[in-house]
Amino acid sequence: MSKKSIITILAIIILPLVAFWGLSWNKDATAIADTNLPQIIKFSSSMCLECKEVEKIFNEIMPKYKDKVSYTTIVVDSRKDMNNKLIKKYNITLVPTVVMLDSKGKECKRFEGAAEKEEYIEVIEGLK
Repeated sequence: MSKKSIITILAIIILPLVAFWGLSWNKDATAIADTNLPQIIKFSSSMCLECKEVEKIFNEIMPKYKDKVSYTTIVVDSRKDMNNKLIKKYNITLVPTVVMLDSKGKECKRFEGAAEKEEYIEVIEGLK
């Protein structure tokens, strides 16, 4: 068997494994950034229409607050994602849920379901 054949066979075996690992790896952190800033943790699913509406709102408003607030998104798409420590810590039972924490890590506000952009901005402005 030639060297070229061995490399081809290894590529056929290894590439799917690497692709599976890359696609199944949980890209969301199980812990939020260690910072003294107020934090927003958004729990959502890629299959949820309300979640997509909330995502659009946060994509629009967060650039203004990027230096004032830490923002994390946790995607809950599979049973495996339910093992995320933050889901358990904040007792997330539905998506979208947005948890807003002050700079000391104390929960200030929780939105379960979509809310209006102005409501999010009002709470973000009040976070300290």
